[in-house]
Amino acid sequence: MSWLTRGRARIQQILGRRDVPDNLWTKCRGCGTMLYTKEFEANLSVCPACGHHERIGPAARFALLFDGAVFERIPVEMPADDPLKFRDLKRYPERLKAARAATGEADALALAKGTIGTVPSVVGVQDFAFLGGSMGVGVGAAFVRAAEVALAERRPFVMVTAAGGARMQEGILSLMQMPRTTVMVARLKEAGVPYVVVLTDPTTGGVTASYAMLGDVHIAEPGALIGFAGARVIESTIREKLPEGFQRAEYLLAHGMVDMVVRRHELAATLGRLLRHLTRTPEPA
Repeated sequence: MSWLTRGRARIQQILGRRDVPDNLWTKCRGCGTMLYTKEFEANLSVCPACGHHERIGPAARFALLFDGAVFERIPVEMPADDPLKFRDLKRYPERLKAARAATGEADALALAKGTIGTVPSVVGVQDFAFLGGSMGVGVGAAFVRAAEVALAERRPFVMVTAAGGARMQEGILSLMQMPRTTVMVARLKEAGVPYVVVLTDPTTGGVTASYAMLGDVHIAEPGALIGFAGARVIESTIREKLPEGFQRAEYLLAHGMVDMVVRRHELAATLGRLLRHLTRTPEPA
């Protein structure tokens, strides 16, 4: 038993369990430092000790990116929950119900619109907490909806990715979202509507093989895992040891796979400058 566990147990004995919240402290997944949760969240969920960027959900991401944290959610008509009647250890609808209860989102991709650096924009955010951010028909529907709004209103589309790949419970239907989203990206490019991708930890599988790598500009958060297959799968296939930092944002930047690596504290300002440049919007007074 660690000193923290012993200390917590002792405090609970003295004050009573209700007086000691379970989420008072957060352990950094990068360096293991115990961080006071309120201070950690105030620092945009970035560890002050090692700079590790923890995963954050759509609500926090929207508040971070939009000017003054002011935005409007874009509703999406969700498709049928269980098209293949899939069941593993649990029925698929049960997994969806639990994910929705835990995240408050209808599916793994949430949409909103507002201004970023004074530029009216559409933002999509994948939530890794929702079944690993997996890409299913619902994610495809949300992506299409975001692109349609961007096209109709001539707004840049900023896509923030975080996914473990396609959603196995939807089989071939999940894989069909790859060409579906690719077609929408092509429509954006044909119309001259900017499409910017922000790659966060992790972005893998079919998401990387489709819309995550089709942006006009690719920005990555520090240390983000970005790739298609896992490192162990690649090593076992090529029978070679992979380079240090392989599939991390900094490695991809050095090898031309992403355009820039930007700390979370600087992301909104960087996107604002970029979107103003892409849309030829004057600098704010």
